[in-house]
Amino acid sequence: MRVVIADDHMLVREGIASLLRDAGIDVPARVGSADQLLRAVEEHGPDVAIVDVRMPPTYTDEGIRAAHEIRDRHPGTSIVVLSQHVEFGVATRILAEDPAGLGYLLKDRLVDIDDFIGTLRRVAAGGTALDPQVVSRMLATEDDDGPIGTLTPRERDVLALLAEGLSNPAIAERMEITLRSAEKYVSSIFSKLDLPDTGSENRRVLAVLHFLRG
Repeated sequence: MRVVIADDHMLVREGIASLLRDAGIDVPARVGSADQLLRAVEEHGPDVAIVDVRMPPTYTDEGIRAAHEIRDRHPGTSIVVLSQHVEFGVATRILAEDPAGLGYLLKDRLVDIDDFIGTLRRVAAGGTALDPQVVSRMLATEDDDGPIGTLTPRERDVLALLAEGLSNPAIAERMEITLRSAEKYVSSIFSKLDLPDTGSENRRVLAVLHFLRG
């Protein structure tokens, strides 16, 4: 897996690069601005771009705008957005159109390198990964209208784990239930959200899209 890193703090980007290289991941570029990120993606064609939300010159939404441009110009590059704090609007803005191959994580999550690398691999494979704190905020702001409102509390818990990017076995382990029970919950969610098995669509990603639109 090839990864480029964009963060205006040198210690942050160098620290991430060191951790990834120790795990055997190729890091051909680490940069400090959105413009440099776009050039790095153009030059290296990475599997994943790790992008800080706020970068020079205005420290507002440069990272988000760069992520959208990468999606338009380099659809084969997945994106993991990093943020210092939960920014609900940022999460929905970057993910709501099509969450496939996208992640949104808090920088605090980087302390667990195995979890972080697992997230990068899921996103690189076309999955979605939301930070648990972001998921909790989304659940707290939802109302009962629409398909999401038809889910049982247990199904909502499972959908939240789907939004984190967990597989069925990982959901079963996290919830301390059997794999068969996890599969039943996931199947019920797909049914209630009217996501038929067409053999071509990633229903897990589509379920997350429903979740984001709430």
